[in-house]
Amino acid sequence: MLNPALSAGPAVSSAAPDDLDVIERVLGGETSLFELLMRRHNQRLFRTARAIMKDDVEAEDVVQEAYVRAFVSLRSFEGRAQLSTWLTRIVVHEAAARLRQRKQVAALAATLDPAVVEQAHPEREAATKELTALVERAIDQLPDDFRVVLMLRAVEGLSGSETAASLGIPEDTVKTRLFRARAQLHEAMERELAPALSNVHRFLAERCDRLVRGVMARLALLPTQ
Repeated sequence: MLNPALSAGPAVSSAAPDDLDVIERVLGGETSLFELLMRRHNQRLFRTARAIMKDDVEAEDVVQEAYVRAFVSLRSFEGRAQLSTWLTRIVVHEAAARLRQRKQVAALAATLDPAVVEQAHPEREAATKELTALVERAIDQLPDDFRVVLMLRAVEGLSGSETAASLGIPEDTVKTRLFRARAQLHEAMERELAPALSNVHRFLAERCDRLVRGVMARLALLPTQ
């Protein structure tokens, strides 16, 4: 059963152990504490994956796979960068791999019945009249490189250097892409963007719990390190 004391949101109590302490304890055998790391970083990683994949379900799959990869490679984390940066890089790499696979099956996907595809995304249909959905669609229309930078800088609030480190690009490139991303948004949408950004691709409790359960179930099947 999930620990109700662990928040689904990004905020963490000041009394909570920092990431390095949690990692040390996980590596020492307290595997269940990996849940704390997931709940601490879920929202940023989901938003990053969602910006790349443009699909909620695929974004969740990407984040789940990234967490499993991170757990398996946890001993290789040296702490020279923030854990959030390290995890974001794993998410970006996993999402990029998924996109390459998607191209290979694009012809097959094009043959799907649109009605079936729509049924697979009931949340998206329900949100079409909401302002947040309008903002999300506007962001989705941006070029891939611009969209990811916008999500990390404007939505997640990362600094230019943090975004550059997460994506493996120069900080000047981050500045250029952010400027162009904002310029490409329609002027009318730009007026609505600031108050709505905090709700874009939110990683709420139910989704957070589902992802955590999935990852912890997979970790339980891994051989003891």
